[in-house]
Amino acid sequence: MNTVRKYDPKSGQMLKEVPRVPETQGGGGEDDEAPAARQPGRGGPGPTGTFPAQRGGGAGRGNANAAAQQAAAAAFLAKYPPSTPMIVGQIEEVRLDEPARELYAADSSFGGRVMVFDLDTFAFKRGWAAYGHKLSEIDPSPAARVYNPGGPFAKEFRGHLTLNISNDGLVYAADRAGNRIHVTDKQGKFVKEIPVATFTAGGSAGGVMFSPDKEQRFLYVCDINNNHVWFIDRQSGMTVGQLGSMGENGGQFFGLHMIATDSKGNLYTGEVFNGERVQRFLLTR
Repeated sequence: MNTVRKYDPKSGQMLKEVPRVPETQGGGGEDDEAPAARQPGRGGPGPTGTFPAQRGGGAGRGNANAAAQQAAAAAFLAKYPPSTPMIVGQIEEVRLDEPARELYAADSSFGGRVMVFDLDTFAFKRGWAAYGHKLSEIDPSPAARVYNPGGPFAKEFRGHLTLNISNDGLVYAADRAGNRIHVTDKQGKFVKEIPVATFTAGGSAGGVMFSPDKEQRFLYVCDINNNHVWFIDRQSGMTVGQLGSMGENGGQFFGLHMIATDSKGNLYTGEVFNGERVQRFLLTR
């Protein structure tokens, strides 16, 4: 439903909800969001060996031409001018900062933005976009989201934004369609940009997790386009290893979409398309 909701963990009862509007602009559809028809008993065929280039965050779903997209964007901006208090459109992920009593939401509206709410009242507190831009400074034009793999990064997030928060208080926002991770502090001050498999088509910077050591030396990043888990040195931003390949055998991935770790450092992955499974990888030392 594209909302942020708060549930009672024992009863499952919904306690609070951030309101939404049905219209969104620049929401972040990609090729992987519209796979071919489902096969009986299986998911859609998912990505192919050729890995066609994906559309960016401003493209939306379907095959609408540029003129139609621009008209839709103009209509949206006319209905919801900059004076609109808040629009919550396409929540991709939420994270809690319990000591600060704050909820962080990755919203793919306008290509992507990080929004922070009071955990108890759900009152909006602050937010930012790519490079720490203020929400009021987001450029809604398609030109701000142009990105060709291997070329300059887009000025704004491109779509399917996810996030995580490190032990040392940094926010890692993964711009999946933009092949990058933006690092900021909790106030949105930009720290650095980490490229992820920029030599391939968009889709390499999915969910972000951290290694289990106290310093969290490494990032674990799932890649739906290449079907890898990338291991990245958190300080240098250098890719130091990878896990998996495209396929349906154990240890392979077909539509790698989600990633998580437990307190012991074990890694869990979730797949869409033909994969449709969860795999568990044990930490070895």
